This record gives sequence, C-alpha cells and structure tokens, in this order.
Amino acid sequence: MAKIVGGICTSHIPAIGNAIANDLFEDPYWKPFFDGYPPVRAWLDKVKPDVAIVVYNDHGLNFFLDKMPTFAIGAAKEYKNDDEGWGIPTIDPFKGDPELSWHLINSLHDEEFDLCSCQEMLVDHGFTVPMSLLWPERGEDQIKTVPFCVNTVQHPVASPRRCLAIGEALGRAIESYPEDCKVVILGTGGLSHQLDGERAGFINKEFDLECMEKIVSDPYHYQNMSIHELVKLAGAQGSEFILWLIMRAAMGKTPQVIHQNYHIPISNTGAGLLCLDTVS
Repeated sequence: MAKIVGGICTSHIPAIGNAIANDLFEDPYWKPFFDGYPPVRAWLDKVKPDVAIVVYNDHGLNFFLDKMPTFAIGAAKEYKNDDEGWGIPTIDPFKGDPELSWHLINSLHDEEFDLCSCQEMLVDHGFTVPMSLLWPERGEDQIKTVPFCVNTVQHPVASPRRCLAIGEALGRAIESYPEDCKVVILGTGGLSHQLDGERAGFINKEFDLECMEKIVSDPYHYQNMSIHELVKLAGAQGSEFILWLIMRAAMGKTPQVIHQNYHIPISNTGAGLLCLDTVS
C-alpha cells in the first residue's frame, strides 16, 4: 500500500527561480533563504519518496479568469514547464504518475469533491520553484509528480474548512492506493504577501510565525476562518496558506518537525519552510 512519509511547506516565489538560474546562493540577500534547504534535501535523501504530490496554485498558465476550477489534478505522463512572464528559464519536464493520479481523482470524486482532471498540463513557478529547491538535480530516476492545483486567484476561493476536508480525503485516497510507494506532499506558496493595491508590500510576521506553529500542532485552528479574514491577516496573495492546510490535513496525526526556516523579505514575501515527518 502507498504510504505518506512526510510533508513539506515551502514558498514558491518566482524570483527564487531567477535566483537559482543566476547562482545567487551565496548572495547576502538570498543566502539566509537558500541555507534553509540543505537539511530538507538531506531528509529527502534519507526517506527516498517515490512520488511528490505538489499542492500549488496556477498563475494564469493553465487557467485564467474566464475558466478557473477550484481544484484540478494532473493525470499526465509528464508535465512541461513554461514561463508565464517572469523570465524564469524553462527547465526539463517533470515525470508524472498517471495511475496514482487517476486513483486520487476517482477517490476524491467518490467523496463528492468536484475536480478538473487534466490529461495535459503545463506547470508554472508555483510547481517548478519548489521542485527545483528540493530536487535541484533530476536524472532518469527522478521522482514522479502529481500536480494538485487549487484556485487562490478568482473568488470564490475555497475556505480553509473546505481545504482541510479535501486534504483529509486526499490522505485517505493515498493510503488506499494498492501499489507500494512512498509519497511526500508539498504545500506551496505564501506566507503573507500582497503584490498590488493599497497594501502592496504587506507582510504580517506575527501571523506567519503563528501559521508555522499551528500548521504542525493544530491546523484546525483555522477551520472557521473565512477567506476574507485570511486575506486581511495575510494579504491578498497570502491566501495561498490554504495549500499548506491541504498538505497538513492529508498527513493526519501530528508530525515531527525535521527542519524549519523563516526569512523576510524575499520579494516582498514572508518566506516559510517546514519539513514534517509522519513518524510511523
């Protein structure tokens, strides 16, 4: 049977992709951010997951304001990268796992979640930046991936309660998959940031640090929060925190914190990192 070995929360800021491409790992601005990742990569080398389910939000590459599904899951053999306007170099495609994807789609459908199933899917920085941070070198034996795309752009946006519920269902779906494989779940995006409007540049460090504590010990602390309340506390784009909630709810019981890092500002964003082990 499939097993969830852990979860990782990480920011997916597009500027990170350019910093990676330009080898800015020792740059004073970037070093405190990049220094957070070697312990997580060491943990990945130890547990050796077979599949990464990447919970992220599309930024206009696959879906735009005229057609915006609440939840979409990729079911392709591979996922090609494309730049949606940030100037990030295109990287090699990511290997898919169609069998697991269809199992997840069917299982979530049976639990009455309406999904957009995508047999072709491009992936943008929301997906590629976390993958590049965690698996900087990908060979022929690269980890398989399942993109799990969640709308955080066009309102109405799924509530924290709804995201916790689909996360729980995702965990059940993974654990009912009959093949032997180890799964790691990535909750991407955030933390607090607002890129436009009167509050452009808004960061709420106090709320970010609370999120990093509660996501481990009590993710259901946020189940009665509305999206509007979340935006007020975390900024318009800070609603991406719901992607972390999906990841955490899929994991179930309280995990062990392997590593954490928080650094501001990175491109006007509170950049958070958590590595969580399921502690079997």
